[in-house]
Amino acid sequence: MNKETRDLAAIKADRVLDAKGLECPMPLLKAKKIIAALEKGQILEIIGTDEVSKVDLPGWCEHAGHIYLGARDEAGHFRFYIKKGT
Repeated sequence: MNKETRDLAAIKADRVLDAKGLECPMPLLKAKKIIAALEKGQILEIIGTDEVSKVDLPGWCEHAGHIYLGARDEAGHFRFYIKKGT
């Protein structure tokens, strides 16, 4: 386990979105809705299976002013971490 994986595993999310089985654009649309309700600095964890989210989520964060903390590959799914910015 590398340092980045350990650091991501230690993150305590304020909200968790289970997007397993959803395909583009649904994980991103659901994440937008949830993160809008969070306060600046809070963290959203997204659990998903869509490979496209690996590109969509970081790009959206950059555009929307949020901080993409990274992703972890797990058995059969991914965990993405986003910190609400502006």
